[in-house]
Amino acid sequence: MTMTVHVDIVSAEKEIFSGLAEMVFAPAELGEVGISPRHAPLISRLRPGEVRVKVSDKESYPFYISGGIIEVQPHIVTVLADSAIRAKDIDEASALEAKAKAEEALADKTGKIDYATAQAQLLEAVMQLRTLDRFRKRGE
Repeated sequence: MTMTVHVDIVSAEKEIFSGLAEMVFAPAELGEVGISPRHAPLISRLRPGEVRVKVSDKESYPFYISGGIIEVQPHIVTVLADSAIRAKDIDEASALEAKAKAEEALADKTGKIDYATAQAQLLEAVMQLRTLDRFRKRGE
């Protein structure tokens, strides 16, 4: 029998996922981490990107998170996300529009915009699109 770990993915709005998994992959602050059952305890900040929950060899669930914290205990993984959405629910048109607006704002050299905010918005849109693209390529 395959070993599993309990995974909870929670955003400020609601619980997104709760269940057992064989592996969890997340965009930790210092790089991508893979967490298996009985992993050593860990707490890390998360960057915007894809959290993938592998429930079996044939099934995994990808989620986009805008950042947050991951807490790992030997038998439970908790992702506390600023915001989270299932990859299949990402609105591609909205993400493309947000990306275009952020790129336009960054191109504005008049100094009338907050460049840090524009860069954060661009990163969020790009990571949503990347998560959606990976989801489609896996055929999930």
